[in-house]
Amino acid sequence: MILRRSSGLRRRRFGCLPVLAVVGAAVVIGSTIYFRPQPLPEAQALPVSSPSVESPSLRPVAAFSDITDPQARSVALFEEAGRVIMHPRCQNCHPRTDWPTQTEAMRPHIPLVTRGPDDAGAPTLRCATCHHDANFAPAGVPGNPEWKLAPLEKAWQGKTLGEICRQILDPARAHMNREELREHMAEDPLVGWAWHPGGTRTPAPGTQAEFGGLIDAWLDSGGSCPA
Repeated sequence: MILRRSSGLRRRRFGCLPVLAVVGAAVVIGSTIYFRPQPLPEAQALPVSSPSVESPSLRPVAAFSDITDPQARSVALFEEAGRVIMHPRCQNCHPRTDWPTQTEAMRPHIPLVTRGPDDAGAPTLRCATCHHDANFAPAGVPGNPEWKLAPLEKAWQGKTLGEICRQILDPARAHMNREELREHMAEDPLVGWAWHPGGTRTPAPGTQAEFGGLIDAWLDSGGSCPA
């Protein structure tokens, strides 16, 4: 084999090839194949920081003050908070199966993973294997120190907002009383990830503080649920 440079071409001789052709970066002339060096493609760099993705706002608690009937006001408050509860950012972590979902379309998680005995992945493939303490922008992988699925008793997917409402008020299924529910919704950092999902993911509506305020006002007004 002969290898030499000529006018920016690299030449290789492979016996007798009576052909003239152009194939990609190669030019075949007679018994000589010329290879033109190709520049490496530029890296498709992902943003180091999350792009600005607009999140729809939540109506403030004060917007419901003109509803005089306490039960109707309570239901209205929860329905507004329900815009967060029913959002894919929350629903993806509350599946009715052993498999999480992901993206706005709530498709099955890729790669296939299972919840495991503690809702944080199977012993052979833990959630923390890929999901670290913070969002990893170069790979587009979300993260949080407590990354895991909600217990099956807290499954939300496929349920109506009224069913979810009654479920989270049931300590046996919610695994928390009302005060713990307030704190979970308003202060839990894992819940708070829904407003800082990174990449091009659409955040949950409003802010965690606004969501927590709606939950607080809903419970103070009686904790009534939609039908």
